[in-house]
Amino acid sequence: MEMKKLFYIVGVLTVLAIASFDGAYGAGECGKANPNMEAMKLIPCASAAQDANAPVSSKCCAQVKTMGQNPKCLCAVMLSDTAKSSGVNPEIAITIPKRCNLADRPVGYKCGPYTLP
Repeated sequence: MEMKKLFYIVGVLTVLAIASFDGAYGAGECGKANPNMEAMKLIPCASAAQDANAPVSSKCCAQVKTMGQNPKCLCAVMLSDTAKSSGVNPEIAITIPKRCNLADRPVGYKCGPYTLP
């Protein structure tokens, strides 16, 4: 059943990413990349972003570490329409950098109405 749910989430993310791609973007939170498209990179984080007790995979941590070098982009991705539509809970998602034990995570960074722990 869990695998079926993961395939559903991946399918929804794919459809949303394709639907949200409507041309070139100017420099925003993620540079020229669209946060909805960047959210696709965090597919390995799907279960960890929905359940605070779910283990965080090494693939997820690697993507969050890379994306976390630009906290504005990381926040934009976590709060993106793609993330919301796939069932990501922002309150849980913002805990992933801490759950990955990233030493250089953006502690205290304001992410919309949330603060990164």
